[in-house]
Amino acid sequence: MERFSRLFSPGSIAVVGGGSWCAAVVSQCRDSGFDGPVWPVHPSRPEVEGLPAYPSVAALPGVPDAAFIGVNREKTIDVVGHLSVLGCGGAVCFANGYAEAIVELHDGADLQARLVEATGAMRILGPNCYGFVNMLEGVALWPDRHGMVALDSGVAILGQSSNVLLNLTMQRRGLPLAVAVAVGNQAQTSMAALGIDLLEDPRITAVGLHIEGISDLPALEQLSARARALGKPVVALKVGQSHNARSAAVSHTAALVGSNAGARALFARLGIAQVDSAVELIEALKLCHVTGGLTGATVASASCSGGEASLMADLGAAAGLAFPPLDPAQRQALQAVLGPRVALANPLDYNTHIWGNRAALVACFSALAQSDQALTCVVLDMPRTDRFSALDFEQVVEAVIETRRLTGKPMAVVSLLPEGLPEDYCARLIAAGVTPLCGMSEALRAIRAAATAGTRGAVQTAPLLRPRGNVETRVFDEAEAKALLSAAGLRVPRAQIAATAQAAAACAEQIGFPVVLKGTGLAHKTEEGAVVLGIASAAAVEVTARAMGCTRFLVEEMITDNLAELLVSITHDPAHGFVLTVGMGGILTELVGDTWSLLLPVSRDEIRTALAGLRTGAVLTGYRGRPAADIEAVLDSVMLLQSFVEARSGSLEEIEINPLICGTSGAIVADALIRMGDPA
Repeated sequence: MERFSRLFSPGSIAVVGGGSWCAAVVSQCRDSGFDGPVWPVHPSRPEVEGLPAYPSVAALPGVPDAAFIGVNREKTIDVVGHLSVLGCGGAVCFANGYAEAIVELHDGADLQARLVEATGAMRILGPNCYGFVNMLEGVALWPDRHGMVALDSGVAILGQSSNVLLNLTMQRRGLPLAVAVAVGNQAQTSMAALGIDLLEDPRITAVGLHIEGISDLPALEQLSARARALGKPVVALKVGQSHNARSAAVSHTAALVGSNAGARALFARLGIAQVDSAVELIEALKLCHVTGGLTGATVASASCSGGEASLMADLGAAAGLAFPPLDPAQRQALQAVLGPRVALANPLDYNTHIWGNRAALVACFSALAQSDQALTCVVLDMPRTDRFSALDFEQVVEAVIETRRLTGKPMAVVSLLPEGLPEDYCARLIAAGVTPLCGMSEALRAIRAAATAGTRGAVQTAPLLRPRGNVETRVFDEAEAKALLSAAGLRVPRAQIAATAQAAAACAEQIGFPVVLKGTGLAHKTEEGAVVLGIASAAAVEVTARAMGCTRFLVEEMITDNLAELLVSITHDPAHGFVLTVGMGGILTELVGDTWSLLLPVSRDEIRTALAGLRTGAVLTGYRGRPAADIEAVLDSVMLLQSFVEARSGSLEEIEINPLICGTSGAIVADALIRMGDPA
């Protein structure tokens, strides 16, 4: 295949089709600064936007490096074929009605396959997309307005929604947006593969992704690896949830995991920073452009207001940031500047008695920045320039820039309100190596995201356990599931199956009291009143069984060594692979919602970290004087469960252990459910 360089950096452009969309592409090429030949192609018009038009692709005076194809979906296939034979470098396919319209137009998928076949070695974007704007080269194969300007370097954003991209180009937050690419249906090349190509350009500092669905997991893994190798962060805004991941849910976990948990686990695994809004995407990309990604989620903050300092502390904590206490060197240097009247803390309210004193401001900010936090922030909202000027505010801006120059430490100016940092100030700060962050809440979440970009830290590089297509499955009840897990090496209670209440009582006597009695064949037995614990006699077992009204019973030994109950599950996510979820188990699983998700395969240390990261994780390590659970036995159980799934990944849909009873000397599967195809 051709590299995308000819398409993104063409020497000549053909615009095929009529109407206002194609005329707009011709205009955008001119307005964006493209100085090569632009050749409109139209069968009847003599000119388009003042340029001579050619009746067909075959009549062009040369071979175009890039083309915009603005004809209907059937004709697009023919034009792509002609351009490919001609030797064109790449084309934007604007038409829709392909695979994205499969519900309305049943031939859409077939047409898309024909389109890809017609491309040959030529690259295409789309179909069903606007195209791209590359302001590093002054190229805009884009049939609408955009808000980008010429740049020497900057970030690239790729997205599946052309309209979202158009809106992002209109941002006024100072983001140096160099390249915007709408990928549409990704018929030939995935967004991740395009991102790899863009990362190779030394002028691209970071890549942002607006993702509606992941079509190429291996390419996303390759993008992550290449980004780490080049030291360039990747930030993703993932929207939408997979219906397939939630359909036919028979376990607690299916309601908890779904596609969103799979996506978050995927990005965390690959070291791709994830954000939750378009605004956070812009702010995180600014930070990545200036700093190359942060070394951690630790922040020092300075403001001239106690209210702002408190807001930074509260919003920062909500975002997952840490404000380390001031160390002795910071305290000594700050005391020398601020005197005894200022209470020293992080976040710091430096008061207003040094306001307007540039030298004192520089000394204050430099003292705060001298420690090893990942980012030092100065809170500042510029006044309205349409009503008055305020040179004392300028002193703060200049002091931050000077602090950055003197210390070499990552610095940011954070405004309380989004409009608190006008675009010209943002550009000025970025040029000086300081990140302007607009809007405190979004800024702090963007800082947290930039701290997760895997350009410096270690991330999981083992290939994912791949998702697969749908398979015929059935639910294995608790007894069947436990038999399979026992054969795989996990510990299960001693148990017997009984068909009558009287038989259940006899089974209980053989097992020994106390026992647990369960009615079988129910997904959520507790809700149905079909689980009774701690029964101490055969007579009580028989009476309890008759009251359940079930036709089959499971009688088990009662596990008394119980320090904690965990949920451990693995669900097949058709978008991301196999999602492992660990968390607080038992009947309050959904109510508490204390879970951590990872993608398979996982290491023993990753599981240990996940358990430690639970809000309720302290119950495993000895809470309020209680003994600690046998963590190694818990880890053994999870690793054995992973091996079980890996061996059956072609047929398994979900498996849930809830609870895994964790004691001082072992971990035992107290309840289990499996949905998969029957073993061959």
